[in-house]
Amino acid sequence: MQHIKGLPRSSGSFPWRLSAATMLALLVAATAASALLLQARGTAPPRIPSYVEWTPDTVAASSRGDAFRGMLLARRCDHCHGAEGFSAVGYTPNLAGIDRLAIWKQLEDFRSYKRLSREMNPIAESLSPRDVADVVAYYAKLPAFADPQDKRIFPQPRPDPGHAGIASRLVSFGDGERGIPPCQACHGPVGYRPGAPLLVNQNAEYVLNQLEAFASAGRANDINMPMRTVAGLLTEDERHALAEYYGAGLGLEPASLTAPK
Repeated sequence: MQHIKGLPRSSGSFPWRLSAATMLALLVAATAASALLLQARGTAPPRIPSYVEWTPDTVAASSRGDAFRGMLLARRCDHCHGAEGFSAVGYTPNLAGIDRLAIWKQLEDFRSYKRLSREMNPIAESLSPRDVADVVAYYAKLPAFADPQDKRIFPQPRPDPGHAGIASRLVSFGDGERGIPPCQACHGPVGYRPGAPLLVNQNAEYVLNQLEAFASAGRANDINMPMRTVAGLLTEDERHALAEYYGAGLGLEPASLTAPK
């Protein structure tokens, strides 16, 4: 087999020994190529998943917000997302401490209807570009530690040991045989990808709903289709395991595991 320039030469090692960055690059390239091939054959309509482009100007625009002004604007968000950025209902996402780029992209996708929500589309449309930058600056600065004054339901109960084991390995190592990169390659805490939210403080029900939406292509605002591809490869049991794992606040613990043999 001809060696592909830029990739490590094979020494008979198993797929999970590839670095997380290499696996992620292969996944993104493969999904993008598949989508282009289907469109070229006329079997899938062309669709732009998001109008967001990660350029220096985009990063600058999403990073120059005023957190104090954002706090005033975010008062209208408290009813759903909580006064401290932690929601009291499982299907609503927690926003406290999420990276600016991640929240900014989702608001832009809601504004352009690339991500559909009966509640969020009109709210995002009503915000000016300055408003969006200020709101994301506010949420990015909120602390994640517990506050006795709020009504958060995070963290939720710990998953059973079987589900915890399934999730921890997917988060830390992925599944090389199926082409699934580790979740932490994009969502942290070890790796990071622009626009990918940190999940370590997220509600289980919300995570599960989004995994199922990506798997069914009901949600399709992921650039180059990484989430639609990964969620579609996961079994229903694995999606539940991952949701329970993150919802229990276990996302900061994957480094304690050992790699599969």
